[in-house]
Amino acid sequence: MQFLLAFVVAAPLLGAAAALLPAPPGLRGSSPDQAVLRHGVTVTGAVLAAAIVLTLGFDHDRPSRMQATTDVSWIAALDVRLHLGIDGISLPLLVLTALLTFLCAVYSYYHPPAGPSPKAFVALVLVLESGTLATFAVLDLILFFLAFEMVLIPMYFLIARWGGAGRQAAAWKFILYTLLGSVVMLLGLLLIGLRAGTFDMVALATDNGRSLSTSVQVVAVLAIGIGLAVKAPMWPFHSWLPDAHTAAPTVGSVLLAGVLLKMGTYGFVRVLLPVAPDGMHLFAPYLAAFAVVGIIYGSLACLALARPGAKGDLKRLIAYSSVGHMGFVLLGIATLTPTGVNGALFANIAHGLITGLLFFLVGALKDRTGTTDLDSLAQDTGAALYGKAPRLGGLFAFGAVASLGLPGLAGFWGEMLAMFGAFDPADGLNRPAYLTFMALAGFGTLLTAAYLLIVVRRVCMGAPAPAPAATTPAATAPDTPAPDTSAAGPGPAATRTPLTLPDVRGYEYAAWSPLVVLTVIAGLWPALLLGLTDPAVQKLLSGGKS
Repeated sequence: MQFLLAFVVAAPLLGAAAALLPAPPGLRGSSPDQAVLRHGVTVTGAVLAAAIVLTLGFDHDRPSRMQATTDVSWIAALDVRLHLGIDGISLPLLVLTALLTFLCAVYSYYHPPAGPSPKAFVALVLVLESGTLATFAVLDLILFFLAFEMVLIPMYFLIARWGGAGRQAAAWKFILYTLLGSVVMLLGLLLIGLRAGTFDMVALATDNGRSLSTSVQVVAVLAIGIGLAVKAPMWPFHSWLPDAHTAAPTVGSVLLAGVLLKMGTYGFVRVLLPVAPDGMHLFAPYLAAFAVVGIIYGSLACLALARPGAKGDLKRLIAYSSVGHMGFVLLGIATLTPTGVNGALFANIAHGLITGLLFFLVGALKDRTGTTDLDSLAQDTGAALYGKAPRLGGLFAFGAVASLGLPGLAGFWGEMLAMFGAFDPADGLNRPAYLTFMALAGFGTLLTAAYLLIVVRRVCMGAPAPAPAATTPAATAPDTPAPDTSAAGPGPAATRTPLTLPDVRGYEYAAWSPLVVLTVIAGLWPALLLGLTDPAVQKLLSGGKS
């Protein structure tokens, strides 16, 4: 188990180095580009297989205990250790990261990204995977910061070199926002480590803030929280996200939404909740207020983009929807209750599955039509995707209804549990305020359903076909045959004949089907995930006591 976890974290980094080397003659295939893309599939597949074996070997009877731990000295002068381990909180995020990266590699093998050398692309994706996996596996504050920062440079280059229109500005905005937030976060992490005398996250969680004064905890939560809020993304630190998603390539958008945003919310749960409980208790109402504003703001922005004639971009709309969905995650954390935190962790996984699928689908739409403009995608046929590519339209509708929280699918449970947590927050929190937050979040679910159903109607059904011109009996001779509209040709009948698009291809089924299946399984069997997270959350909130 120790070896497996170390392999999961380190293998992508070694694979990235190998991707930059010339391929051996027997493995080159038809071209060097094909060889390096196949290398990416092989490495990410091996990491996913190791993550699955790690899950099977995990002691599911004791998910609150750190397992597969490695703890060796690294920088003795600062007492920084190579400390790795997983519990019921980090294991689902580890598997989600390995799965999404593998699916992105499969998708890229059959549909290589347009841009510079595939060697650099594969190497950057693997470095990104390694940094994300390390963030969920390390148990030392300094290592956590290094892993947290490790993903920034690969994502910057993926946007700047393989992105679409406006990619340079979007990449700079992404890197500047996240780096500035990380500088403040580092100061908070150093403050905790130096005042507590250790950077070990397990020891700090067991101590539960007893070695830190209230003032130190308040400063630490403020500093670390800003860095985590930027990555989450929490309103009003979210403005880098829509630009980054709009400009990023399909694979970049999937990984950014599916796993990178989870690093921020994971930091709140893993670091701030157990290490600085007094500071979190002070700031929890403010965190909840910002979360609810994000829910309403994201939904209203999506409604504005979805209306006809707004020239709304579908990728940008899904990016704004992430602001709202991650608002539910932050609201659950801000309740400081097991119910709310479990809901936040469940919503993390659900958002990764559903939004990853939606960005895959939007990327496929752009490849087929050359645009993500909602007005262009609706067109005037009255059929749109259901008439042009029915399977693609069906998958898009599935992703949309899963995103709006339809009961029976994964998106429902996390949001419901977060609102249940707000209904009865932790002792000492202002219950009337949290009831207001719950009501506003519930209103946000209605807005979410509104804009997603509008998008489904426009993208999948298109604009209503124009009504035929009325004729009077006197103007039509009794023996005049009806016009033949069975064949597409010039004239009004042809404009109502839907133009077909390539439907879902085989490799797209391979890349998207696991996300669909897991969205259904998580929706129908939520205990599969909650059974892992709940004991670990209970222990975390009780100061390390099982």
